[in-house]
Amino acid sequence: MKYSKATNYALHSMVHLAMESNNEAVRVEDLAKHQRISPTYLSKILTKLAKAGLITSTPGVKGGYRLLLSPEKCTFLDIIQAIEGQESLLNCTMSHDGKWNRDCLIERAVADAEDKMKDELAHKTIAGILNQMHERN
Repeated sequence: MKYSKATNYALHSMVHLAMESNNEAVRVEDLAKHQRISPTYLSKILTKLAKAGLITSTPGVKGGYRLLLSPEKCTFLDIIQAIEGQESLLNCTMSHDGKWNRDCLIERAVADAEDKMKDELAHKTIAGILNQMHERN
């Protein structure tokens, strides 16, 4: 399975925002420059994160983006779902013994695996990444 580049940029942006001392606002231009992407493109990603309640934006000269949640409460699952949505990876479209899309064992197997992955991502936080970064240094 593969997540979009937008999810990659969202995760990196959230880590960058969490690294700001005193939760100061960071301009989209600075976040975009750090990731070598267009500010316009990153702005669309940050808008999704804001709509999900993960970050807030402040307009103006001293404005920018900042975390709404503490890094300990901000999970990878929250960020990924803000960008990718919550739709399942596989939705069966086959007819099984005349029962359309009912009790598909293949879909159930994928859903079970997704549930395990979601549980794992729900336990991965931005704070955990920051801790790993500090341990490396």
